[in-house]
This record gives sequence, structure tokens and C-alpha cells, in this order.
Amino acid sequence: MVRAGLTPERLARAGAELADEVGFDRVTVSELARRFDVKVASLYSHIRNSHELKTRIALLALEELADRAADALAGRAGKDALVALADVYRDYAREHPGRYAAAQYRLGPEDAAGSAGVRHAQMTRALLRGYDLTEPDQTHAVRLLGSVFHGYVSIEMGGGFSHSAPDSQETWSRILDALDALLRTWPSS
Repeated sequence: MVRAGLTPERLARAGAELADEVGFDRVTVSELARRFDVKVASLYSHIRNSHELKTRIALLALEELADRAADALAGRAGKDALVALADVYRDYAREHPGRYAAAQYRLGPEDAAGSAGVRHAQMTRALLRGYDLTEPDQTHAVRLLGSVFHGYVSIEMGGGFSHSAPDSQETWSRILDALDALLRTWPSS
């Protein structure tokens, strides 16, 4: 019998909350079953395994991030858009560390193609058109921005900048200034 109120969506949301509390790598079907005070086997009528649970959490996180990014980017261009997008990722990671980690989860090709990750790439490419970048430079720049945003946020979240001056916010601002300058003067192939 299916327990009333349990759905794949509700389990994904609860899994995302669990990820924020204990870390995405520690999310399991067993732990989620304890949260709902049900037997593990009863969750398998809603999700196949831990991989599906983590995939659903990743898809939820990508959707939330894409919605925030779309709101932040509306009506912005150039450096304003760059800073808005960067701040969305950084703020989301601070507010939802487990979900942010989930957004980095490696999805299968079908899940990736149907995910909000596609929206992230589209928004980043739209931002880069404001810098007059075309292919293949757009792809290089998308990868650069993703690497800088994720790299900085990951190091900052791990406490890597907490024991030295200047403040990490000052460095973040300087990095975004440098990225803006680089994008405006992108080297030609």
C-alpha cells in the first residue's frame, strides 16, 4: 500500500532539505525513510534507489537556481548581469549548501537534456552576447564563468578564505571586475 502523502516530488524536496542539513553526500533512502518514520521498502514504490533520489534532488536544485537566475538577470546586461548571475550562485550556495552540491551531481544524458541546466547555459550565453562573444568563444567563456563561480564558492564554503585578509567579499568583487574586463577584451582566436 502506498503511504498517503508520499510522492517522488515530496521525497525530492525532503531529500533537498536533508542535503542542506547533513550534506548531499550523506543523503540516502534509509535516512529519508527515518525522516518520514516509514520502512525503507515503502519508499521504493516512489523512487527506485539512491541514485534516482539524488538525481531528483539535483533536478530540483537546478530548477531553483535557474528560477533565481532568471529573476536576477531580468532587464540587466553587461557587468550588471554578470554580477547578478554570479551572486545568485554564491548566495544559493550559502543558503542551501546541500542543494548547491546537488546541482553539481553528474546527470545521465537524458536527465541533463531535460533539466534546468539547459536554462543555465542559455542564460549565460545570453549574458555573453552583451559582450559580443560568438562561438566558439562563447563556449569557452561559459566554461570559464562556471569554473570561477563554482571554484570560488567551493573554496569559500570550505573555509579556505576565512583565515586571511582581505575579506572574501572584497576578493569576490575584484574577481567579478576582472571577469568583466576580460570579457570586454576577450582575445581573438
